[in-house]
Amino acid sequence: MKRCFLAGVLLAGSLSCTKAQQNSKPEDTEVWQPVPPKVSTGALVPTAAPSDAIVLFDGKNLAEWVSNADRNKPAEWTVKDSVITVNKTTGNIETKRLFSNYQLHIEWRIPVGITGEGQARGNSGLFLASLGKGDPGYELQILDSYNNNTYVNGMAGSIYKQHPPLANPSRPPGEWQSYDVIWTAPVFKQDGSLQTPARVTVIFNGVLVQNNQILEGPTQYIGKPAYTTAHGAAPIKLQAHGDKSEPISFRNIWVREL
Repeated sequence: MKRCFLAGVLLAGSLSCTKAQQNSKPEDTEVWQPVPPKVSTGALVPTAAPSDAIVLFDGKNLAEWVSNADRNKPAEWTVKDSVITVNKTTGNIETKRLFSNYQLHIEWRIPVGITGEGQARGNSGLFLASLGKGDPGYELQILDSYNNNTYVNGMAGSIYKQHPPLANPSRPPGEWQSYDVIWTAPVFKQDGSLQTPARVTVIFNGVLVQNNQILEGPTQYIGKPAYTTAHGAAPIKLQAHGDKSEPISFRNIWVREL
């Protein structure tokens, strides 16, 4: 009975969400005002991993990562000079390991000479819990937001299409930037309904931009987010966005399970 009930709950939620999305447009969930204030920060000083951290990238290889499209295949992004660079032809990558609650540090860089504008300028994403190939998960946006106009719930430091950042501490292209994240995963009841929502705190280049923020559900490009699918521990995912701008790079990635 419990399995049947759970299946019915999730199916009803999925059908309702699908119907709503069919009647919606991406623009319906874009927020443009108010614009977060710009904040200047000093140059990034690389943060060494604590002794109890799991090092997800140490500058040598992608041994801790796999393809998001097929978890049996290795990640195929480029590793050179202790840096990972997105390979847009091979798609998203995600961690081999699954995580629930954690502290994460990651450094990223928009390339010098970046082209494009809006969401087509240095777009990537840090998915704090990846829910599989057909479901995006929960996205902390990565984008060139130094001098680039877009909707504020889609700029760097935003929880995509949900929560704009409290400030905009973005650095110019070519400079390294950092996210420090405290992720509290959602908890579901035995029947599949939500018990407690996900929460996230994000420090962007040393500036608090998400303060123990409650998430309304996984990221949706079209339509409003909602918790329609119960899940447990999940991989952390990095996005190979489909825009045509130059690919961004990552380094010094580590996580502490909480």
